[in-house]
Amino acid sequence: MKAIKTSGLTKFYGKNPGIQDLNLEVEEGEFYGFIGPNGAGKSTTIRTLLGLIRKSRGTASILGMDIVKDQKEILSQIGYLPAEAVFYSGMRVKELLRLSADLHKKDCRQAGRLLCERLQLDTSRKIEELSFGNRKKAAIVCALQHEPRLCILDEPTSGLDPLMQREFFSILREKNQKGMTVFLSSHILSEIQRYCSRAAIIRKGQIIASGSVEELSRTSAKRVTVHGKFTPEGLDGIRDLQSTEEESSFLYSGDINLLLQVLSSQPIKDLNISEPDLEEIFLHYYTEGGNIQ
Repeated sequence: MKAIKTSGLTKFYGKNPGIQDLNLEVEEGEFYGFIGPNGAGKSTTIRTLLGLIRKSRGTASILGMDIVKDQKEILSQIGYLPAEAVFYSGMRVKELLRLSADLHKKDCRQAGRLLCERLQLDTSRKIEELSFGNRKKAAIVCALQHEPRLCILDEPTSGLDPLMQREFFSILREKNQKGMTVFLSSHILSEIQRYCSRAAIIRKGQIIASGSVEELSRTSAKRVTVHGKFTPEGLDGIRDLQSTEEESSFLYSGDINLLLQVLSSQPIKDLNISEPDLEEIFLHYYTEGGNIQ
């Protein structure tokens, strides 16, 4: 069964598309990444899938259920962590967690207690007394304590310190290994590389690439760093050139023999050729709309 499946999913805000013709498939049990810069359409996609905003056209299902006809049943089986969680004021954390559990009609006391211990969340404090990071922890517990089949996370680590981020992903990994599907929306590429097996890249409301993280990262381009004065005349395939009198660095996808020939005729002191990192590759998806070959 597909945990998430969309076909031509589109949402317009007036005449402006928030997302357009999204075709997405997430297998049940996957740890799936949804990548894009702020404003790319990640949150619009998630809110449309959850029925929080109405789609303009297309179809979508979650856990085999239609997002419009079966919204109530879908929400009972998933966990959702919004980018910015807003809670009722005047409540204590323990009251919030109890309310969340009651909405799912489950006894979540033991699971909630364990999550609070691991995230170091004080349940006796009032919501309005919490820092942004602790409000995020409360939202994480609400999303996970009822043991959902699918958890949808929208920029989940903002506000968490590095130690809590590590613990949070440790929790997600454990639950994923037990069968929970994780759909992780993020613009932090290291999170996607470290934890996800497959991912989709969204740019200006459209998915421009999808597949395994390894496939998305594959490229023949190299990162070239030249020490000494360098002039790139006669070379095709250079991108992202950063140059000073002492050093030049660029991505190169042209003929390596031609590169060496040009370099041999210039006063080069040292040379380093390496694989580009994942961030560089995805940056070109964002800015160019395609791979760097």
